[in-house]
Amino acid sequence: MTIRKLEVGGFGNNAYLLTCRATGEQLLVDAAAEPDRLRSLVTSDSGGLATIVTTHSHHDHVGALADLVDATGARTVAGADDADALPVPVDVRVGHGDTISVGDVELDVIHLRGHTPGSIALAYPDPDGHTHLFTGDSLFPGGVGNTKNPGQSFASLIEDVTTRVFDVYDDDTWFYPGHGDDSTLGAERPHLPEWRARGW
Repeated sequence: MTIRKLEVGGFGNNAYLLTCRATGEQLLVDAAAEPDRLRSLVTSDSGGLATIVTTHSHHDHVGALADLVDATGARTVAGADDADALPVPVDVRVGHGDTISVGDVELDVIHLRGHTPGSIALAYPDPDGHTHLFTGDSLFPGGVGNTKNPGQSFASLIEDVTTRVFDVYDDDTWFYPGHGDDSTLGAERPHLPEWRARGW
């Protein structure tokens, strides 16, 4: 699988285009903004866009979703508890332990509750290398996602990130957040007690 990253919109959102090398099929993680630039990213490769996965329902992650669906006919995938808040109908509602295919590649769905009720991350356990995680706004270098607004829960998010990410995946796992730079679980793991103590 190849991974392409594009920063779009005024909030500096990361969109990720995943392409199965064997089939050319493509999957986009978060059609956040700037649909023309996202369409150019898709058409720069050989295959059409088959799937758009939305990591969570916040407005800055869905700004180009309707345009991309109209332009490509891609199926839409989102966490079951966020699906009704998206600006387009969701074709596939997923939960923890489900899988999503892009060509011959399978991605594991990780439900991370706290930033939104239905936030999901995607894991690609590369058989020839390390695991790749697409974490949306649930995990960043330096901490978990924002939980200061009504309906959010730090206790829930730090628990899920600990038990469903750090307790499952190795230190060489590379993760790709919804904004900003990538990191590895190994770089962040020593700071988990600090995150818990500070409460954000």
